[in-house]
Amino acid sequence: MDEAGVDGALIVQPINHMFDHSLVTSVLKKYPSKFIGCCLANPADDGSGIKQLEHLIVQEKYRAVRFNPNLWPSGQKMTNEVGRSLFAKAGELGAPVGIMVMKGISTYIQEIEELCTDYPKTTVIFDHMAFCKPPMNIEEEKAFTSFLELSRFPQIYVKYSALFRISREAYPYEDTSQLLSRVISSYGANRIMWGSDFPFVVPECGYKGAKEAISHVAGKIPVSSSDLEWILGKTVTQLFQGAWVSA
Repeated sequence: MDEAGVDGALIVQPINHMFDHSLVTSVLKKYPSKFIGCCLANPADDGSGIKQLEHLIVQEKYRAVRFNPNLWPSGQKMTNEVGRSLFAKAGELGAPVGIMVMKGISTYIQEIEELCTDYPKTTVIFDHMAFCKPPMNIEEEKAFTSFLELSRFPQIYVKYSALFRISREAYPYEDTSQLLSRVISSYGANRIMWGSDFPFVVPECGYKGAKEAISHVAGKIPVSSSDLEWILGKTVTQLFQGAWVSA
């Protein structure tokens, strides 16, 4: 982070540790002005994850929560009773819900529309541009268009992150410029934020390289310096107000 000129960051609970948040919690306590945390929603049938979510946000000062639909019980959707309760609780507590749609946006579009419609006070952040790659066929274009159309929900934000996951090219992932251009047109730069995808980005291009790729790709469109400022810091700072005051 120092090398890349990054003052503060949001740490997302790694799925490797599932619902044991002790490592991230210890880091948040050690570096309170540098890091804020995003916990991992536990969608267990017994509803225990709702109390855990409240504890992590209220007591441990986490500022967001990730929904990973792959963790829902087999055959269950994010719109089941537990999912709706988790989503509503996050909104009550002012914690944005990051959604990790690793299987693509198309599978979950109806669930996301339903949750955003029923709980307009809950902010949503799509991780990794909702895993949309530059469209190469009608099906991919349809999926990307449906993602862009979700911008009609003012509570939805987008992470332009993990470019190596959404690009079809090697570093610096220039083909993602078409994605960025269309997302800016739909959502506005003030609803887009860069994310590193550390530590997975390290063997791909390095942390500093991941940040530098954003400016490189933005220069191909081109993106205004004002819009680039939003993407590289202003959006996330505004969304998590007060998080890095002393950073």
